[in-house]
Amino acid sequence: MKFVDEATIFCEAGKGGNGCLSFRREKFIEKGGPDGGDGGDGGSVYLEVDGSINTLIDFRYQPRYRAKTGESGSGRDCTGAKGADIVLKVPVGTTVIDVETEEVLGDLTKVGQRLMVARGGFHGLGNTRFKSSTNRAPRQTTPGSLGEERTLRLEMKVLADVGLLGMPNAGKSTLIRAISSAKPKVANYPFTTLVPNLGVVSVQPHRSFVVADIPGLIEGAAEGAGLGIRFLKHLVRTRLLLHVVDMAPYDESDPADVVRAIEVELDKFSETLAGRERWLVLNKLDLLPEEEREQVCSQLQEKLGWSGPVYKISAISGEGTKQLCFDIMEWIEARSAEEAEDESLAEAERALRIRMDAEAREKLQALKAARAKKRSNEDDDDFDDDDDDDMEVVYAP
Repeated sequence: MKFVDEATIFCEAGKGGNGCLSFRREKFIEKGGPDGGDGGDGGSVYLEVDGSINTLIDFRYQPRYRAKTGESGSGRDCTGAKGADIVLKVPVGTTVIDVETEEVLGDLTKVGQRLMVARGGFHGLGNTRFKSSTNRAPRQTTPGSLGEERTLRLEMKVLADVGLLGMPNAGKSTLIRAISSAKPKVANYPFTTLVPNLGVVSVQPHRSFVVADIPGLIEGAAEGAGLGIRFLKHLVRTRLLLHVVDMAPYDESDPADVVRAIEVELDKFSETLAGRERWLVLNKLDLLPEEEREQVCSQLQEKLGWSGPVYKISAISGEGTKQLCFDIMEWIEARSAEEAEDESLAEAERALRIRMDAEAREKLQALKAARAKKRSNEDDDDFDDDDDDDMEVVYAP
């Protein structure tokens, strides 16, 4: 199945049914009075989280949704039927944004969670509603109101405790295969990973965490190079970043320069995300002579001035991965316990994620606008205003 993590849809709630103008008519009852019923409410549009869905691809093929209109009222005080609601299934981790106002309507993070995105119109009132001691035969009714219309942007972000960060071919996919049951594609060329992958890491019975592997970044990703920064938004929900470093690069580049390049791209994307807890994971040590490993790792730490946690592993052989997973589990449990005891810490964590979401959304929208402007300029350059019968018009894809 194709991985789609963003889609734009149009939702229109149903119109409310009109009220009825009717008078009671029965044999031997000359003036029975008003008996016009109310209309039914229009149907609403809801989004509901379904745990079996992991992509927004269905919304690419069907972007418009309209709920049913409520039926009009009828005589004998009969109320019109309510319009049927529409419930659209979305994956866990979907953020709902109003395109016109850029307001975040909701963040759907739990299976079964439901959000109303377009409210159905209110029902019209029948003439029975207007009868009084001074108005014995009212002819007033009201029409049903229109339902809400909204253009929404759905953004899906994978839910994970730990995110893997690094250059292409750093060994992120190999690491997630080594510590979980996930089976992402692994090959000896860059950009093997084209979509995010999730893996559940079980440390002990009833002790596990979720790790996310995103496509690798390269220098200039913030300006759209390589796969760009499209998938970096999936890291804003993680609690811990593992910066996987290839200690034996095939191009003999300096690992310290590679780490700094990634840090620059991360900071351009979101300063808040760049300040997240991050551990260095020095991978592919099995490709270095055993007597040189410690020296090479120490030199890297000195060049970076790194004072945080450092783990030396070989993902393909599993060396060092068990201790890494155990320490991650300990860290996550400690943070969860602190937030459970102190509500202010939990609130700070929520505020931090909201800020990262906003920064990521702003950066991605700016990048899209820049790309659209570039395509527009290319179209203008392709157009030649000379009166030439042999003129060729080129349309940019």
